Amino acid sequence: MKTTIIFIITVLFVTQVSFNSKEPANKAALGEMLFSDPILSRDRTISCASCHKPAFAFADTAAVSLGVKNKRGIRNTPTAMNISSQRTFFWDGRAKSLEEQALAPIENPDEMDLSIAEAVQRLNENAAYQQYFRNIFNAPPNSTNLAIAIAAFERTLETSNSPFDNWKFSDDSMAVSDAAKRGFLLFNGKAQCVKCHFGADFTANEFRNIGLFNGKELNDSGRAVISGDKTETGKFKTPGLRNVAITAPYMHNGMFKTLREVIDFYNEPDKFVEKAIDRDTILAKPMGLSEEEKNDLLAFLRSLTDKRFN
Repeated sequence: MKTTIIFIITVLFVTQVSFNSKEPANKAALGEMLFSDPILSRDRTISCASCHKPAFAFADTAAVSLGVKNKRGIRNTPTAMNISSQRTFFWDGRAKSLEEQALAPIENPDEMDLSIAEAVQRLNENAAYQQYFRNIFNAPPNSTNLAIAIAAFERTLETSNSPFDNWKFSDDSMAVSDAAKRGFLLFNGKAQCVKCHFGADFTANEFRNIGLFNGKELNDSGRAVISGDKTETGKFKTPGLRNVAITAPYMHNGMFKTLREVIDFYNEPDKFVEKAIDRDTILAKPMGLSEEEKNDLLAFLRSLTDKRFN
């Protein structure tokens, strides 16, 4: 008991001192502070950044993340980067705004497991946060400005300085390899990737059933749970592809450890999941990619990594 009390006092003291050393200048800076602060989890052991790791494009490196008391989540943690233009959030699209998304992990019993009311109370009891919120919002911490701050930070996590960008938009023909250039042609042609992944962030913001639902070992119903539409069973949000080379593992359940496995799956889905239910017609037939073509496609996907991660 004595050790526990000393630990709690130490954490609170260090937190208070660290806040006083760097006052946030705006909503996004305050959001960044909150994003990395375990004060928003029930036992003060994890933060948003525990699962959205900055070094991995704000994704996790585990198939599913661990919440408070090592509770296992049910889905892979997606990147928090390049999402400001998205219309829905989470794999099943349950949130319709970044502000709504920002609060959900705090309340989730498998993640941070803290009611928003208690989170707000903690912030109000913290002299530093009390002052920061008043300086920036002219109001004490509340659920609305808490969500606004975190969402403001997430909107700053945009990247557009990859080798691909330098090649296509700065006319630097040497920015990517010949393999990546061939891979880009495959992406838009034979491999059919562009049918789901297009636009600035390489996503159509749609929900697709790519064949990872068979009602047995793969039984996550995905979008259907939210929409109530049985025809959306097994559908999940199409993720963006910027920085995809450093956000492994992949898919809503983290079942693929490497990008090469992802490419192999799309090339011949039946080899990975037998008797998939209602798989999208785009994947009705094997694509027939050669080994060289797979490597070229991989080279293209790697070219989407922003230079900040080099």
